[in-house]
Amino acid sequence: QVQLVESGGGLVQAGGSLRLSCTGSGRTFTYFTMGWFRQPPGKDREFVADINGNGGNTYYVDSVKGRFTISRDNAKNTVYLQMNSLKPEDTAVYYCAANLDYSISVFRTGRTVNYWGKGTLVTVSS
Repeated sequence: QVQLVESGGGLVQAGGSLRLSCTGSGRTFTYFTMGWFRQPPGKDREFVADINGNGGNTYYVDSVKGRFTISRDNAKNTVYLQMNSLKPEDTAVYYCAANLDYSISVFRTGRTVNYWGKGTLVTVSS
């Protein structure tokens, strides 16, 4: 079993920055591809970014490319999402997810992941 705990959410003005953290416990963190998803108010959860086990490969949804950066520190069992140039449409609950067993394409749909965090709310005011 793996427990994922997100932190770093909050209220920020448009154009501002936040850094989200997700710390895992319970299993060897390096084995997992880690991802960030978000669920805007009244909408379905959507993929944001992911990073492979050694941090060498990252992938982003088009809407955040150039603004968000995913990274990880396996020694700290932590994955980060640095969010810059935030927009009101980035307002959402942000979830951390861990993937070990599923193809990356399936993981990015968010329908099947090994573990989810409980989420942290990011609110971007205009």
